Amino acid sequence: MASDARALSAAPKGRLPVDGPRKGISLSRVGIYAVLFAGVLIAVGPFLWMISASFMTLSEVNLTRLLPEKLLWENYATALRRANFLDIEIATDPQTGMLQSLSVSGYIWNSVRITLISVLGSLTVCIPAAYAFARMRFVGRNFIFALFLSTMMIPGIVMLIPHLLTVIWLGRLSESLFGPAGAWFNNWPALTIPFFASVFNIFLLRQFFIQIPDDLWEAARIDGAGHPRFLISVVLPLSKAPIMTIITLGFIGSWNALMWPLLVTINDEWRPIAVGLSNFVTADTPGDLNLQMAASVITVIPILALYFVAQKQFTEGIAQTGIRG
Repeated sequence: MASDARALSAAPKGRLPVDGPRKGISLSRVGIYAVLFAGVLIAVGPFLWMISASFMTLSEVNLTRLLPEKLLWENYATALRRANFLDIEIATDPQTGMLQSLSVSGYIWNSVRITLISVLGSLTVCIPAAYAFARMRFVGRNFIFALFLSTMMIPGIVMLIPHLLTVIWLGRLSESLFGPAGAWFNNWPALTIPFFASVFNIFLLRQFFIQIPDDLWEAARIDGAGHPRFLISVVLPLSKAPIMTIITLGFIGSWNALMWPLLVTINDEWRPIAVGLSNFVTADTPGDLNLQMAASVITVIPILALYFVAQKQFTEGIAQTGIRG
C-alpha cells in the first residue's frame, strides 16, 4: 500500500502512472489473423499446387500429393512441344555455319505479336484522347466524356455481336481497297484494333492529366509550346506511373484473351496462347494433369514477370489517379 501511495504521489498532477505493455494477444486479433491467413490460403493455395503439380508424375497428381518426390523439368519441355506453344526453326550454312534463316511460330509467338500491337495501339489512341478530355476546352467536352464513360456500364459480353459486325464490315471495306492484304479476319487487325480505344484507360489517364498544375501549362505557353509539345515534353514524363499501369492492364487483357480470338480466327495462324492452352487441356491431354499444370505455369509466367517488374509503378498509378476526380 505504501509503494502504491508513493507511485501516485510521484506521478504528475492530472495523470496516473501507466502500466507496462500488456502481455498476450487478444482473441479478436487472433480471429483477424485467422481470417487473413484463410483468405491468403484460399487465394494462393491453388496457384502453389499448380506449380507443384507441374513437376509431378501423373500418378502423384492423381494421388493428390502436395509435393513431388522429384522435380520433373521435362514436363515443361513436353508441354511446350505437345501444346505447340513455341516452335523455333534455325537453318545454317553447313559449310560456314552462318545463320541463313530463323522461323518462329506457335501460340506464344502469336500472343507476343498481338500483345505488342494492342499495347502500342492503345497508348497511341488513349493518351491523346485522355489529354484532350483533361487539358483542352471544346464544346460538349463534359457531355461527350460522360457519354463515353457510360459505356463502361455495358457488360462486355453484350458488345461481342456489335463488335463482330463492325469487324466484318471494316474487313470487307479493307479487302475491297487493299485486296487480300487488307483482310481482318484470321489476322492481327481483328485481334487488336477493336481494343485500341479503351474507355478505362482513357478515364485513368484523364484523371491523372487533370491533376497536372496549370502553372506548367502557362510556363510552356510562354516558351511558345502548344498542346503537342506540352504533352510530349511535360505531361508524359510526369505520367510514367499511370502509363505503366495501362501497359500492365493491357498486357494482361491481351495475353489472356480467349473468347474474342475464337470468334475472329479460323486456324492457329494468329490464335493466342489462351486458345492454345484451352485446346491442349480439352483435346490433346484430357487426362495428363501434370502436363496441363506445366502448360498453365508457362502461360502465367510472362504476366507474373511483368507485374513484379512494374509493381511499384502499378500501385502508384492506381493511387495517384484516385486522389481526386
